Amino acid sequence: MFSKIKKTLFLLIVFAAVFSSGWYGGVQSGESIFSFMRPSEASESVNYNKQSYTEKTQDDINFDNIDLSEFWEVWSLLDKKFIFASSTSELTTKDKIRGAIKGLVKSYNDPYTVYFKPEEFKDFSSDISGNFGGVGMEVGIREGLITVISPLPNTPADKAGVLPGDFIVKIDDKSTEDMMLHEAVRLIRGEVGTKVKLQLFRQSESKFIEVTIVRDNIDIPTVKTEKIDDVFVISLYSFNAIANAKMYSALNDYIKSGASKLILDLRGNPGGYLSGAVKVAGYFLPPGKVVVKETFGDGRKNKVFRSTGMPLVNLKKDNFVILVNGGSASASEILAGALRDYDYATLIGERTYGKGSVQELIPLSEDSALKVTIARWLIPNGDSISGQGLIPNIVISRSVEDILSDKDPQMDAAMRFLHGEKVESEKDETELSKKIKASSTGD
Repeated sequence: MFSKIKKTLFLLIVFAAVFSSGWYGGVQSGESIFSFMRPSEASESVNYNKQSYTEKTQDDINFDNIDLSEFWEVWSLLDKKFIFASSTSELTTKDKIRGAIKGLVKSYNDPYTVYFKPEEFKDFSSDISGNFGGVGMEVGIREGLITVISPLPNTPADKAGVLPGDFIVKIDDKSTEDMMLHEAVRLIRGEVGTKVKLQLFRQSESKFIEVTIVRDNIDIPTVKTEKIDDVFVISLYSFNAIANAKMYSALNDYIKSGASKLILDLRGNPGGYLSGAVKVAGYFLPPGKVVVKETFGDGRKNKVFRSTGMPLVNLKKDNFVILVNGGSASASEILAGALRDYDYATLIGERTYGKGSVQELIPLSEDSALKVTIARWLIPNGDSISGQGLIPNIVISRSVEDILSDKDPQMDAAMRFLHGEKVESEKDETELSKKIKASSTGD
């Protein structure tokens, strides 16, 4: 994958040499976990299961049908022929077995399905419950590369100039090539007041970018509101434990303001608690409407989450816009997808992140653990969020140049749309949408 970066970097250098005015690409993002430099997943995105699966697993698998002859052949050849750099670097049998398990898990090609060796599981467990300093950004994996999904506003990462779509090439001079996501998170976090150096690749630049960031306690914002003429704007930054209450208060402020139009800005919102997205959806949808379904890989019946309570507002797609981008993930996609599918809102912006899966954390028999994807989320129209994300009704990009110069063509487009102007997508994503749907159904 790093060869792709080097190739792209070479092409950008050539392009910059030809066009001296420079070139700015769009913001790009990809797969994500709910981390933003805090415990690796929101508690409702990972089911923690203390049951040991060893006995059950051995009963379920018919090992007579599994040919391991090539595995043992390679094991034998390595034992006979491989020479270590020093006498102190030899592997134990347990090291080899755990290495083989890691390879097996990696073969599933899912960045969220991870095998933890005992020492890694111990670190991961302390991650979930511990306190630490961070830099304030959501990270994920895109095409095998550690990628910035979104820096949170007014955090060290934001102030250092980190942007959505930046690829993290090195962390404190350690290459991230083939690095697992939880390893990158562990390296970026650290004691408050200490520094971490990141080498970034940005598609709009002709060279790597290096930033040094001082770690701090991250105060994650939740909601900000403002009224612009007859349009009320609610910016929701995360679906944390208080997002539901904050949105309830913000919508009551909207009602009191007398504004007739609403913008819900979910750009850069990495998600969080599933229950928060379902509850917030209930402020807009009638009771009983399907907000999201969980579909499982083991034959279990779909789990359906429905809106509850009474809606606070009566809005439709002509007077309600939701802004999204590549940093809108997980619970953000669930809320935006549900309100779009029922024609309650118009989505404007860029394709969302595509984090639509649920993980289960299973401790194993020797203090190791397996975190495995067990379910995927489906929005009301039956589409899966995973990988493909949501394509807005109106596609408007916001370039790196726009961000750096504090221009916001997406917000501008939303304002024009709500005031009755016809706003066209910058590019036709109809064919892309068809291809995504075909690939997800196996057509």
